[in-house]
Amino acid sequence: MHVISRIAVAVLAVTPAVQGVKLLASHFAGGVYTLDFTGSKITQQAKADGCGRVPGWIEYYSEDKTLYCFDESWYGSGNIVSYNVSADGSLKQFAQAPTTGNDVHGLLYGGSDGKGFVATAQYSPSTITTYKLPLSKSTKPLQLEKFTLAKKGPNSRQDVAHPHETLLDPTGKFILVPDLGADLIRVFSIDTTSGRLTACGQGQANPGDGPRHGKFFFTPASSTTPSVLYTLNELGNSVSAWSVTYSSSCISLKLTQTLSTYKAGTKGGPTTKAAELQVRDNFLYATNRADQTFGTQQDSIAIYTIDPATGKIAWMEATNARAYYPRTFQINKAGDLVAVGGQTSSSVVILKRDTATGKLGDPVASIVIQPVGKAGEEDGLSAVVWVE
Repeated sequence: MHVISRIAVAVLAVTPAVQGVKLLASHFAGGVYTLDFTGSKITQQAKADGCGRVPGWIEYYSEDKTLYCFDESWYGSGNIVSYNVSADGSLKQFAQAPTTGNDVHGLLYGGSDGKGFVATAQYSPSTITTYKLPLSKSTKPLQLEKFTLAKKGPNSRQDVAHPHETLLDPTGKFILVPDLGADLIRVFSIDTTSGRLTACGQGQANPGDGPRHGKFFFTPASSTTPSVLYTLNELGNSVSAWSVTYSSSCISLKLTQTLSTYKAGTKGGPTTKAAELQVRDNFLYATNRADQTFGTQQDSIAIYTIDPATGKIAWMEATNARAYYPRTFQINKAGDLVAVGGQTSSSVVILKRDTATGKLGDPVASIVIQPVGKAGEEDGLSAVVWVE
């Protein structure tokens, strides 16, 4: 099935439990789209503007039904925009704050409820920046941290530091910053009252890995703090496991394992870039961009099993992402569906997921949000989230 050729794809089965479920998708051409998934079809319901020139990342908070959108604008300025999400999925902007631009990721942290401040990562300026909530047009940065390199990395893209995410740990006491340019996981402690971040440690990745995003894992599952961190390495086309040790002042990280996002004996092409990872139950998923493993404009998702006792990962299989340049994906709360956002195909594809085996199955529905992207360019769909 070719996801680019149609606006909506016919359905293989109707899932009554997901009637009327909403998704939100951001597009590099501007706008955040409300999508309605009936279990057999995805339709576009509404479009909200206001998130600057290049909406690059969105974070949805189900507790108060708010969405935060981060502008990846490369023009020296940008925006953080917050929206109220209504019952029908439509968005109403309630705050907007100016930024220095090129925000590739952001999330809320600190304060009495964990939502007192915003931490953002700026890829090309080599910075992370924080802001105090509520946001307004007069909001100024609370803190700005600039990163530098002692020497360039082995990959040509590692000429400067490139922070790619502000990852909040499950305790809410630390923020981790995967730095693609420096091959580091930078660790900051949080003053929850002031919002101040203080560098307290770092984890050293393999040279040329280029860590992009991370997810935590608990062993055992009942533990109050995670014992494993997984990172998606964009430049190395790999995923890594790190042991996590907590102290009162910081998190210590030790690299324990790195596996390719391709089956042993195979690899991606010269333009292949790993993009995103998700952890659900005892399975880890990672998307590969531009490998076309399953045919023209049909990239792959790598699946790994996780040993629940140790957190060790093992290759399971590669499956068809049903999308071209899958930059983003998210598993729904029930765990039986995966929304895959194809950047270049500018598509949102819903895949079945077997909750017992972890395997991904046939596409249930698909939609293309115009305009589609061009291979290798920063255009097309940027992010997708479930509204649950």
